Amino acid sequence: MSIQIDNARPEEKELVVSLLKKTDLLTEDLPAGLRNFLLAKQDGTLVGVAGLELFGPVGLLRSVAVSPTHQGKGIAGQLVRQLLTGADERGLEAVYLITTTADHYFERYGFAPVNREQVPETIQQTRQFSTLCPSSAVVMKRNLKHQNA
Repeated sequence: MSIQIDNARPEEKELVVSLLKKTDLLTEDLPAGLRNFLLAKQDGTLVGVAGLELFGPVGLLRSVAVSPTHQGKGIAGQLVRQLLTGADERGLEAVYLITTTADHYFERYGFAPVNREQVPETIQQTRQFSTLCPSSAVVMKRNLKHQNA
C-alpha cells in the first residue's frame, strides 16, 4: 500500500468534507483554502486528512480522519507526525486539540489533557472550541521544542 501525503488544495474541500462526515467529525468551520491541511491518498483516492490551524505561537490540530477501510494502517500517525514536525519547524510553542473520542490515541504523540481555562484565548475563541465541540470534550496540549521557558 503506497500512501502519498500532500498539501490540500482549495478545490479538494468537498472531498475533505465527505471524509470528515464519514468519520463523524466537524465540517462547519473548515477553512476555505484548507491551508496547513494534509491529505493522504492511495492511487489518487483520498484516504486521510489532518489539519493545523495557526494562532500566533500556538496551533490547533484538527480534522484528523482516516477512511474506515484504511484505519489501523498508520496513516493518521503519518499525518499527525508531519504536522507536528512542521509546527515545530515554524517555531510554535504548543499545539492543542479537542476530542470527544480519541484522547488515548493522541497521548502517544505527547498530548496531555489540560483544563479548558488553560487554553490560549485565541483558541478559546474558535468555533470549534466555543460552540461546535461539547463542553465535555477533552482538550489536550503538546509542548514543542521551541516553546518559551
